[in-house]
Amino acid sequence: MNTKTLLKFTFIALLLTVTFSCKKENTFTNFKYADKPETITCEGVNNKLLKEALYSFEADIFIYYKKNRPQNRLNQAYSQFIRNTSYNGVKFEEIASPHTIEIFEALKNENELWDANNPKSHLNYNSAFIECISNNIKDQALKTTFNALLSTNSLSPKLFSAALSSKYTSALSDKYLATYIALDFYYSKLYDVDLTKISQVEPEQEVDFNKIPK
Repeated sequence: MNTKTLLKFTFIALLLTVTFSCKKENTFTNFKYADKPETITCEGVNNKLLKEALYSFEADIFIYYKKNRPQNRLNQAYSQFIRNTSYNGVKFEEIASPHTIEIFEALKNENELWDANNPKSHLNYNSAFIECISNNIKDQALKTTFNALLSTNSLSPKLFSAALSSKYTSALSDKYLATYIALDFYYSKLYDVDLTKISQVEPEQEVDFNKIPK
């Protein structure tokens, strides 16, 4: 193979690689929350998709827990969701919206995020993403607990929810903490849910993120 032919094949291979990468990056296009404030910046993951995942999670729990308590706000939805997590009482089939399932299907392509061999969660606790979260949690007590559980290979939604139960409001101002909660307490659990049982009708109610308590 002469140099000219070799260069031609190299160019074609490079072009296919770039095309495939762009296609994978742009697979998900249904961004409902693109105009919302930015959330996190971590290397190796699709931060734009994770932003969408967080806001969709918050919308889901807000709408679900507001059904029986119309006066509930987002902070109270976090409280109820985290408390129910402690007792394995979260009804994911009833909470998740079709938009969340669409996001979940896109998140599955983020291979760095997941670990099929993790017995406590499908989330990959050895990933650069988790390291990014551990370095950026704002509340020092929660950060210490998170890193202690992580370093002893004890991290799990059930154990960390005990620390969160009295500090759930931190998730409202700390998007790194909130994104971790969304992924480990919610999206990772959808791997074990029969997605055909989830309603295909989007909820009419939306969350006014401008009115959440600071």
